[in-house]
Amino acid sequence: MNATPDKKDTAEKEGVANGDFENGGLANGGLANGGNAQDAANGAASPRRRRFHYGWTVIAVTFATLIVSAGVRSMPSIFMLPFEQEYGWSRGGISSVISVGILLYGLMGPFSAALLLRFGIRCMTALSLAVLAAGLLATPYMTALWQFELLWGVVSGLATGMMANVLGVTVAGQWFAERRGLVVGILTASAATGQLLFLPLLARITEEAGWRNAVYAAVVATLVVLAAVAIWMRNHPYDVGAAPYGETEVAKPAPFRGNLFLAPLAALREGARTKTFWLLSGTFFFCGFSTNGLIGAHLIPACGDFGIPEVTAASMLALMGLFDLVGTTLSGWLSDRFDSRKLLFWYYGLRGLSLLFLPYALGAGQPQLTLFTVFYGLDWIATVPPTVKLSQDAFGKERAGMIFGWVVVTHQLGASVAAYAAGTVREWLGSYQVPFFAAGFVCLIAALMALRIAKQRAAVRGAAA
Repeated sequence: MNATPDKKDTAEKEGVANGDFENGGLANGGLANGGNAQDAANGAASPRRRRFHYGWTVIAVTFATLIVSAGVRSMPSIFMLPFEQEYGWSRGGISSVISVGILLYGLMGPFSAALLLRFGIRCMTALSLAVLAAGLLATPYMTALWQFELLWGVVSGLATGMMANVLGVTVAGQWFAERRGLVVGILTASAATGQLLFLPLLARITEEAGWRNAVYAAVVATLVVLAAVAIWMRNHPYDVGAAPYGETEVAKPAPFRGNLFLAPLAALREGARTKTFWLLSGTFFFCGFSTNGLIGAHLIPACGDFGIPEVTAASMLALMGLFDLVGTTLSGWLSDRFDSRKLLFWYYGLRGLSLLFLPYALGAGQPQLTLFTVFYGLDWIATVPPTVKLSQDAFGKERAGMIFGWVVVTHQLGASVAAYAAGTVREWLGSYQVPFFAAGFVCLIAALMALRIAKQRAAVRGAAA
C-alpha cells in the first residue's frame, strides 16, 4: 500500500535535489505554467540548464580568491626598496627570496591539483588562505633575511601556489562543459586584476604609513575572501544538485584515485613522453622568464633607477593589469574559436618586441612608457588560455589539471631564474638593460616553438576516422 507514495516521495525529493525549482522542473514544466503535479514530476525527471547556474557564483568566489593571492604575491616588488633602506639587505638577497617564492608557487601546481580533487576545492582553498594570513601577520615582526625567506619564500610561496592557475583550471573543469576557454581566461585575468587593485593602494599605504600597514591591509583582504570561500564555495555541481554548465546530466564526481604524491608524478611521466608536453613547458618557461619573474618583480626598482617614483611605477603595473584583464579574457574567447598554436605565436612574438622596446622607453619619457605599458599589458598572461586548451586537447580533461600543473612548474622556474638573475645582473652592471633584452629574445624563440606543437584535435579526429 505504501510502495507508490514512497516512490513518489523519492522522485519529488530527487527533483528538488537536482535543482528543479531553478532548472525549470516545477517553475517551467509544472505548476507555474498551468500544469499539474504529474507535469512537475516529469520536469523533475529531466534536468534542464538553470536560468542562473551556480557555477558562476563559484567562478566569482574563485576570481576574488585569485585576486587576493596575486595581490599578495606582487607585494615584494613594492617592499624591495623599503627593505633595502630599513634592513640594509642587498638587491640580490631580496631577489633570492622572491625567486624561492616563485619557484615553490610553481612546484605546488601539480600537487595542488591532486589535493583539490582529493580534499575538495572549498577545504583546500580555505586552508591556504588561513596559512597565507598567518604568514602575513608574522611579517612585521621579522628582523633577519632568513625570516623573510621563510615567510615569503616558503610559507607565502606554498600557500599562494595552492591558489594559482591550477585552481582556476580545476574549477573550470569541474563546473563548465561549455565556455571553458572563456572561464579560464576570466580566472587567469584575475592575477592582473589583483595587481590593478592592490599595487597602487599598497604602494600608497607604504609611502604614507609604512610597509607594515600595507601588510595589515593585505591581511584584512585575505580574511574577507576566506569568509566568502567558507560561505559560497562548492566543490562540484553535484553538491548543489546541478549538472556542469552546458550539460544536463547530474552525476556524482568520480572519487580521486591514487596516491596524492605519486599521482602527479605519474602524470608527469605520462606527459614527459610526448613532444607536446616539452614544447608547452619550454614556451611556458620563457613566459615566466618574461612576466612575473622579470617585469612583476623588477619593473618598480628599474623605474627607480630612472627617478620614477614608486607609486607611479606601481600605477604602471596596475595599468598593465587593467589591459591584461581585457587581453587575457579576450584570449580565452579566441582560444575557443581559433588555433591556439597560432595565438601563442602572436602573443610571444609581440611580447618579445615590447620587451626589446622597454630599455628605450624607460629613458625616453612618460609617453613611451605608457605605450609599453598598454602594449605589454594586453599580452601579460594572454598565453595561459591557449596553453590550457592545448593541454586539455593533448591529455584529456581528467589528466589536464595535473599535467598543466607541471607546465606551470616550468613557468615558475623561468620566473624564478629571471627574478634572481635580473637582480644579480643589476648589482653587477648597474642597470636592467641586459635582462630586458634577453627576455625579449627568448620570447621570439618561444613564438617559433609554439608553431611546432602538434594539432591534437586534428590528430584525434583522423584516428577516429
